[in-house]
Amino acid sequence: MKARAWLACLGGILLREALRWMGQRGRFISALVRPLLWLGVFAAGFHFVLGLSITPPYKTYIPYEVYIAPGLCGMIQLFNGMQSSLSMVYDREMGSMRLLMVSPFPRWYLLSAKLLAGVLVSIVQVAIFFICASAWGIVAPPSGYLAVLPALLVSGLMLGALGLVLSSFIRQLENFAGVMNFVIFPMFFASSALYPLWRVGQSSPGLYWISQVNPFTHAVELIRFALYDRFNPVAAAVVLAYLALFMALALIGYDPGRGMLARKGSD
Repeated sequence: MKARAWLACLGGILLREALRWMGQRGRFISALVRPLLWLGVFAAGFHFVLGLSITPPYKTYIPYEVYIAPGLCGMIQLFNGMQSSLSMVYDREMGSMRLLMVSPFPRWYLLSAKLLAGVLVSIVQVAIFFICASAWGIVAPPSGYLAVLPALLVSGLMLGALGLVLSSFIRQLENFAGVMNFVIFPMFFASSALYPLWRVGQSSPGLYWISQVNPFTHAVELIRFALYDRFNPVAAAVVLAYLALFMALALIGYDPGRGMLARKGSD
């Protein structure tokens, strides 16, 4: 196939996801209201209680709402990744997913295009969140908004790939909604989105180690450092490793001979 055909396939998937996102106003509003609610209510309650620093040896303290802003960006990407995967389950029940999988393009390309479309939507949502968060005084360096784009892309791909894995092994749309809540909230609370890991380790060593292996923790740290023109190589390596693992599992799950499509055909 020619390069034009590959680009046409990618453009079609991107356009379909963009039209779906613009047509689902509730999805857009919920993705924006949820982090703003955390920022306006949760952060306000701790603003005068906690003085936080990213690393304990340094005496540079930052307001709590500034600290949790990258975690809320990760929350947007996490929910968006799950919502995009929920649409995959819906497409499977409607039969459009089977048509997509039997196209002449390889599965890895189709899933990657679907994943990229969802990530681009999440980046737009994060940008709108930053505009609204400026009302709380959350303003990063101008270069930080550019540096955070690769971090958002990689972290979004990783979280979206996790959603693909879940969607590939869940048969019914109703079951996926329950699994979303079972995965999203433990990942969010057992991470550095709300509190620094060194402070978590002081109060609960067990939760500290759980947070260390939580992929969402490293996605948040990658965003947090990039937003202020810093690079976290450990977080980047862990996120890329989880991305490779989740994509491999998703390809197995969407294998017509072994994964979700085979089980669907045998029902």
